[in-house]
Formats: sequence, structure tokens, C-alpha cells
Amino acid sequence: MKKESALATRSITAIFWLGFFMAISFLEAPLKFTAPGLSMAQGLQIGRIVFGALNICEWVFLIIIILTCLAKRTTRYGFYLIIMISVILVLETAWLLPVLDVHAALVIKGQQPPEHWEHWVYIILEVIKIPVLLLIGLESGKALRDHTAIHLNPQDHERA
Repeated sequence: MKKESALATRSITAIFWLGFFMAISFLEAPLKFTAPGLSMAQGLQIGRIVFGALNICEWVFLIIIILTCLAKRTTRYGFYLIIMISVILVLETAWLLPVLDVHAALVIKGQQPPEHWEHWVYIILEVIKIPVLLLIGLESGKALRDHTAIHLNPQDHERA
């Protein structure tokens, strides 16, 4: 993979991931609970399927971003951003989604789940994802612009 392609792929993947998860987390999730005739249990059943699929897609996006780093290393700042999004995804996958799934299953069965704060942690992590993914996309886009400028006008950079 060429360096330019790696940078473009990383930037596009991060921005696409951002739009993808924002549409699901902040649009689809709340709206399904306002649909007429859809019970809380039905909404939660749909949510379990949607968020399970979203989680798989997010892992694919992360793997793509990491693979692009093999072709063109990121900056130290970009590295920290990728580590941050990786930690968020691990926390969501290994801890939060299973806990929230148990609570959803209780509601689906007609039971009242115990008070819990994990849903708020999930929301906070989703909100943190917004600037992290945006910054990964912008950082990679800036690196692509700089890399392309050097190769298009090498004499301008030699004089500087």
C-alpha cells in the first residue's frame, strides 16, 4: 500500500466510522423508543442486534486504521489517538456491552433491572469517541496533504 493510500484510507475510515456510530448511537437508538406501537422490550431487542453489529463494524474500522499504520506510520499524537479509541473499544466490547446486554435481557423478560450507572459510562465513552475519531481523520488528512505537497513540489521544500 502506498503511503498516500494508507493516509487517505486512515482518514476516510476514521471519518466514516465517526458518522456511522453517531447515526446509530445518537439517532437510531433514541428514535426507536419513540416509534408508535414499539414496546420497550422490542426496542431493546432491536438495540441488542444493532449495537452488536455496530461493535463488529467498529472492530473492522479499527483494524483498517491499524493496518494503515503499517504502510505509513502515524505521528506520536496520532498514535495516542489510536490507542485511545482502541481502549474505548476494548472497554465497550469486554465490559460495557455485556453488562448492558444483561440489563436489556431482564427488561425484555419483563423484570426490573437493578439500578446501574454503566449506561452513562457507555454514553460518555461514545461522546469521547467523537473528537478522537475526528482528530484521527484530520491528523491523517493533514499528513496526506503535507506528504503530497512535498512530492508535488520538492524544490519548494528544499529551499525552505
